[in-house]
Amino acid sequence: MTIAMTVAPKPAVSPWRRQSLALVLASAAMLLVFRADVVRLVTIWWTSTTFGHCLFIGPVIAWLVWQRRGELSALLPVAWWPGLTVVAIGGLCWALGEAGGVSFARQLGVIVMLQGACVTLFGPQVTRGLLFPLGYALFLVPFGEELEPPLQQVTVAMVMPLLHLFGVPASSNGVLIHAGRYWFEVAEACSGAKFVIAMIAFAALVANVCFSRWRRRAIFLAVSLVVPVLANGVRAFATIYAAHLTDVETATGFDHIVYGWLFFGLIMAAVLAIGWRWFDRAPDAPAFDPAHLPTPRGGIIATPIAVLLVVAAAAVWPVWTAATARPAPLPARVDLPKLSGWQRAPLSRTAPWQPYYPGADHYLFGRYARGAAAVDLAVAVFGSQGEGHKIGAFGTGVLREEDRWIRVGDTAPIAEGAVMRITAPGSRRRTVERLVATWYVVGDTIMADERRVKFQTMKARLFGGSPRAVAVHLSAEITPGRDARADIAALAAAIGPMDAFADRIAGL
Repeated sequence: MTIAMTVAPKPAVSPWRRQSLALVLASAAMLLVFRADVVRLVTIWWTSTTFGHCLFIGPVIAWLVWQRRGELSALLPVAWWPGLTVVAIGGLCWALGEAGGVSFARQLGVIVMLQGACVTLFGPQVTRGLLFPLGYALFLVPFGEELEPPLQQVTVAMVMPLLHLFGVPASSNGVLIHAGRYWFEVAEACSGAKFVIAMIAFAALVANVCFSRWRRRAIFLAVSLVVPVLANGVRAFATIYAAHLTDVETATGFDHIVYGWLFFGLIMAAVLAIGWRWFDRAPDAPAFDPAHLPTPRGGIIATPIAVLLVVAAAAVWPVWTAATARPAPLPARVDLPKLSGWQRAPLSRTAPWQPYYPGADHYLFGRYARGAAAVDLAVAVFGSQGEGHKIGAFGTGVLREEDRWIRVGDTAPIAEGAVMRITAPGSRRRTVERLVATWYVVGDTIMADERRVKFQTMKARLFGGSPRAVAVHLSAEITPGRDARADIAALAAAIGPMDAFADRIAGL
């Protein structure tokens, strides 16, 4: 008797399980390579009141994918080499941010590279099915702080007529408002930017989930931006008016409680109430129709090769930037120069001010006097720029974070240097003011705009130019009987061309 034995073949691995495992491996490798940026991202989410909403983006993305699980099961995930283009774009963005010292670009680059890994390892059909969740991942990147200055101005423009309407005598000087007995600053935290930023993410989600028509989505997004700006203006007015009726401690204490715990919730509820009537998408409606997504044909590659290519396409950028990072040599000691016709003088006691450059390789500060003219000179020298040691970092330069000095506005340039007018509280409830003229020298290029500093630094880092950077500030107090602009211009003329001056200070 012959007994025939057969061995059942091993069940094939599910395409979804295979590609999901590949994505996990590739993403883990990329997160390890860019771990410094990942740690910085998570730290911002956890500690920043402006970007705390980013902690919810990950769970929201997971929920969006879960909502699509039925439609996704009908699709075929495959490794697709054209998706490497997205990884490369994200890597280039990271490299530009690394070279220019721009945290936003680096963090955006990391997120785009992860999106590119998903596109590469799941293919075009699944990517189209996951288009909104993938795009929504961009809200993981902290952005929008540049909205603070214009929103400060909008808030002041709303508050002033409301104060006059309610009979409160008020005047404004930039972001400072003098109303009744008190001075109020419409600071960055009071601009409403943090709620506008969070509302953008919330409104984008609601527009996708609750609307099917693009016109209604666009209108809802617009309303979601306008409502918090208007509400913030009313809140700022109410705080000042309450201080006028009672006292500033009572008004600001109540405002902080309402502003932190209730304000955003009320805005969200108001926006939803406004749009509720026009919601036209059923909660259980399918996110997409799998039958309309064609099966992928060209560009398919083996999954293990795709994983290696994804990691390589991401890792090549840190290698490049590390190879081109060469700090410029600097002398061990530098000193402020002697200037013809000017003498060194004691620093101001009535309006003391200094710029803030904690990461500079050399920092110099002193006051020069000629007759009744007195001008402060500050110089910060960097052999190279990077995270923690750069000219254009947030909270550094002319004004530091939580500084007693406040920016009033910009005035006409002096000798091609950008001029800022700043103010601070002085004695006897009076304010003191200064003009600050600024020049930056990166390599051999003189500029007055921090954005150009970032571009020149980026170019030097990517293509091997000199990474040396120097910041020069001249500042004079605004006092009766003196022309602060003329005094600054006179000292700038004594210093001479700023590029030559930067070379001397940097020991070249």
